[in-house]
Amino acid sequence: MRILRTLVVTCALAGATMAGWQHALLAGDSTPAAPPAKPGEWRYYGGDAGSTKYSALDQINKENAGKLKVVWTWDSPDLPLQKENRSLGSFAYEATPIMVGDTLYASTSLAQVAAVDPATGKNRWVFNPEGYSAGRPTNLGYVHRGLAYWTDGNQERLYIASHDAKLWAIDAKTGQPISEFGDQGKVDLTKQIPRAQAARNYTMTSPPVVCRNVVIVGSSISDGPQFKEAPRGDVQAFDVLTGKPAWVFHAIPQEGEFGNDTWEGDSWKYTGNANVWTLMSTDEALGYVYLPMSTPTNDWYGGHRLGDGLFAECLVCVDVTTGQRVWHFQTVHHGVWDYDLPGAPVLCDLKVDGQPIKAVAQITKTGFTFVFDRVTGKPVWPIEERPVPPSTVPGEKLSPTQPHPTRPAPYERQGSTEDNLIDFTPELRAEGKAILDKYDHGPLFTPPTERGTVNLPGWAGGANWWGAAFDPDTGLFYVPSVTSPITVKLNKPDPARSNFNYVRGGPPLGGGLDGPRGLPLFKPPYGRITAINLHTGDHAWMVPHGDGPRKKVSEIVGRDVGPLGSGGGGPLLTKTLLFVGQGATGRGGRGGGDEHVLRAFDKATGEIVAAAVLPGSPSSTPMTYLAGGKQYIVLGTQKGQLVALALEE
Repeated sequence: MRILRTLVVTCALAGATMAGWQHALLAGDSTPAAPPAKPGEWRYYGGDAGSTKYSALDQINKENAGKLKVVWTWDSPDLPLQKENRSLGSFAYEATPIMVGDTLYASTSLAQVAAVDPATGKNRWVFNPEGYSAGRPTNLGYVHRGLAYWTDGNQERLYIASHDAKLWAIDAKTGQPISEFGDQGKVDLTKQIPRAQAARNYTMTSPPVVCRNVVIVGSSISDGPQFKEAPRGDVQAFDVLTGKPAWVFHAIPQEGEFGNDTWEGDSWKYTGNANVWTLMSTDEALGYVYLPMSTPTNDWYGGHRLGDGLFAECLVCVDVTTGQRVWHFQTVHHGVWDYDLPGAPVLCDLKVDGQPIKAVAQITKTGFTFVFDRVTGKPVWPIEERPVPPSTVPGEKLSPTQPHPTRPAPYERQGSTEDNLIDFTPELRAEGKAILDKYDHGPLFTPPTERGTVNLPGWAGGANWWGAAFDPDTGLFYVPSVTSPITVKLNKPDPARSNFNYVRGGPPLGGGLDGPRGLPLFKPPYGRITAINLHTGDHAWMVPHGDGPRKKVSEIVGRDVGPLGSGGGGPLLTKTLLFVGQGATGRGGRGGGDEHVLRAFDKATGEIVAAAVLPGSPSSTPMTYLAGGKQYIVLGTQKGQLVALALEE
């Protein structure tokens, strides 16, 4: 790994524990560390640096959750721009705000930044980096999830990575760029990345993180390349004050670096991706950042990049001072399924068999939860290498085994097998089998083929970017997930337009695969919430999330089949309740019910306590805060709005 500069740093990220603050001062660091976050703030995308999505607020509880009402809505400043220019439209508003002091800060789908009054939803200022001027970004287009906050107790800054691959530092009080940061407030993130072209093949969708006076940034890189030469998903770090480069962690190890020998035939020279497109987490006391890496170029065929391919689809722990790898674990060897690590690693303190463990839990698209000692990288429970099917595609050579955690058990259905087919009636099962038999299919990690393979889970999971939540009081870990199969058919491309041997083709090219009579092909639930006790590795409960196609299935089979579940969103956990939003149409087009709602669940049982009706389909992970003595819950909708809920007076 190439180190551009080694910093002498302190733990200056807002919200650091008092112990960490005192430690930094006692260590003699020259820059004062920030004081801890105040009660009722939400200073990070995931609530805290460890992405637990947990708040100790308890004003909203089982007894009064039914009185939650929408108290204000906020319209994104994107809306006038999108009305004037339809090419700037976004399919979803996925940003989760942060709340510091007396101000709510939100990014928009076009990567604008707004400071909002947390009690009224009125704008205080808006900053527009105009990153959209570089053109429509690769992959998801104009999608953005959030920003990061930093303070030294005096200065307050916001950091946002825009779609034109610029890292901006903004004064949190005025909304103006910090002139001494980089070039008049911004740093060009393409300079250190070979082949990166913003925003055609290289962009930003998720927030950076700040730890010990460095800002750490991932990237979103094109998932549909026509050439094997692509930008690497290197993770970059910059000085929090000046924007000067601190270090680069090579997602694909270069010559002489650890892991380089896992790329056969010099494929490390041209292979790209393996990026961190989702959320990262940090441990302030340790000075570590945890990187959830993705699949290398291209997602479905690896004949041009033989070998296990570190650090693709690895969880990597990196020292934030030096950029050096501390430990790693590869969750998928030589991936050809687009099984990126999709959500933020969750840092949690556990007691396993009587022994305290500083742990990190990583959810996956496959339905596995990998749990490690976050200091050493040692698995908390054994992880077994088990045989998986080989590839029949010329030039491909898969790993003969893949990692399978022995605990916890999977939270999602795995494998496009006959046992997993829809079975409400013998007739529906037989019709489902006839559909499944048109494709290659089998257990988890059945590879893509020229005929076409059904993958379950598909590229949308299982779990995804909305992540999981952890309760420090009970050790329960909450994972919303979806059962979403896809088909993958490999085709030979036109040699004049591509130098790949194979690329993904169709039909169908996109996500879902319908089963008999327009119903899902596999068994329900099609969306679920699973609670796992991370002290023991046992499942505590699982509930279907929403009705899903309940009405249609009930009409066909002649009886009420009960809630079948649908795609939902991310979790918010408080001292009293678990909150998860769901739209009437659900994610992936499977209906969640008749209304757009934010549901409150009993944390111990999964029972629905209340459901607050929303003015639009929720599309972001909720957050909560205290303003003027009142607890609010805020989440984004597909209308490009923020919606705030609170108890009726």
